[in-house]
Amino acid sequence: YSTDFEVHRNWLAITHNLPLSQWYYEATSEWTLDYPPFFAWFEYALSHIAKYFDPKMLVIENLNYTSHATIFFQRFSVIFTDILFIYAVRECCRCVNGKRAAKDILEKPTFILAVLLLWNFGLLIVDHIHFQYNGFLFGLMLLSVARLCQKRYLEGALLFTILLHFKHIYMYVAPAYGVYLLRSYCFTANNADGSLKWRSFSLLHVTLLGLIVCLVSALSLGPFIVLGQLPQVISRLFPFKRGLCHAYWAPNFWALYNAMDKALTIFGLKCNFLDPTKIPKASMTGGLVQEFQHTVLPSVTPLATLICTFISILPSVFCLWFKPQGPRGFLQCLVLCALSSFMFGWHVHEKAILLAILPLSLLSVQRAKDAGIYLILTTTGHFSLFPLLFTPPELPIKILLMLLFTVYSFSSLKSLFRRERPLLTWLETIYLLQLVPLEIFCEIVFPLTPWKRHFPFVPLLLTSVYCALGVTYAWLKLYISVLTERISVRQKAE
Repeated sequence: YSTDFEVHRNWLAITHNLPLSQWYYEATSEWTLDYPPFFAWFEYALSHIAKYFDPKMLVIENLNYTSHATIFFQRFSVIFTDILFIYAVRECCRCVNGKRAAKDILEKPTFILAVLLLWNFGLLIVDHIHFQYNGFLFGLMLLSVARLCQKRYLEGALLFTILLHFKHIYMYVAPAYGVYLLRSYCFTANNADGSLKWRSFSLLHVTLLGLIVCLVSALSLGPFIVLGQLPQVISRLFPFKRGLCHAYWAPNFWALYNAMDKALTIFGLKCNFLDPTKIPKASMTGGLVQEFQHTVLPSVTPLATLICTFISILPSVFCLWFKPQGPRGFLQCLVLCALSSFMFGWHVHEKAILLAILPLSLLSVQRAKDAGIYLILTTTGHFSLFPLLFTPPELPIKILLMLLFTVYSFSSLKSLFRRERPLLTWLETIYLLQLVPLEIFCEIVFPLTPWKRHFPFVPLLLTSVYCALGVTYAWLKLYISVLTERISVRQKAE
């Protein structure tokens, strides 16, 4: 039973029973409202339907309340809102070049892309087994991407601004949107060599974009500004006291950092370099969520993660500005911004890897090099989501679904690029195959050992660290690919 059922039940109750002025102050439950106002209004709208299924779910004091009617409503609401995601996938498929020769429709890039998006393993388990409302949110993002690819810039900007006020995690990719819109919409022409023609700057276009951002933001945050509650809303949206890592370590740089700190601590104790009495009992690497200090390595602050994230996205943003390469360049920058933020962000959830995987799907059906990176990222990223489904009955379900999606991804993309080089090197293949014994050890062998009682966090640590290696590799490989591509384009132009 996922805690997210109770999270969203509580939000239904808060928005249904309390006035607007109390939404971001109510704290009867530990699962306080910490999404932007548009999502709060979404919960408010759902609550007026929920009361016909089971009114008791809308009682704030009914903590951890559940019933068959409540679960049915929550599951059905996710399925219904996925209609937007389906429409967005259709629009994205229209933006993909489908001229590649194919024997039948099953080998067409558009069909493969539709399957990779609609049956994405990560989104399926996070929304429909674990339970969340990511489908329609990713629908908004993909629809905004499609609109920008179709040069319907104002629609794309409007959709993305609305998305930001539904869930602020999409700020990860905001630099890609901002730079691309400024470069492609506000500057209306380029020189013959592709460089920027400064005289083509359109003040009208900048004004229109500014109006969209300001009006949507005013609609979302305006009531709370009038009530003098904006600081409270912001404190809920950005709870820095939750610590560097989520309870399920996201497979990013900080997972490797934490593991190194733990390894150095053990080594220091064995060699008597560290005083056991001065080591905190619950350190950052103990699997908890709150703020804790690292033992050997310097402790990481929110400011440090912000600086690391900013530095890591700069090259992709510069590439998009100076050599935009059209929609393809925008998608590359979007994926790199998402991955860079995932790698170095503060308190990153493991589910945030989907923010890079889904848009990378659009690139994977266009070039073999991107397809290879996609296979590495999706396989490791999806495997890192396994700890979300931790009960014995869920084990065969997640393994079967993962196998089905992975086999289709590899076979379809291999068929699509069968005339080109292999999608993966033998080392990359060996790395991915090692996920099989890792899963056997974590799910079958380790629970039978006496270590489980004393070191219950070991399977999660191993999963996070091993997957972090794959995600880091995919991030670096994509960055190198983008930079070399831009250098090649520049050399040809000269």
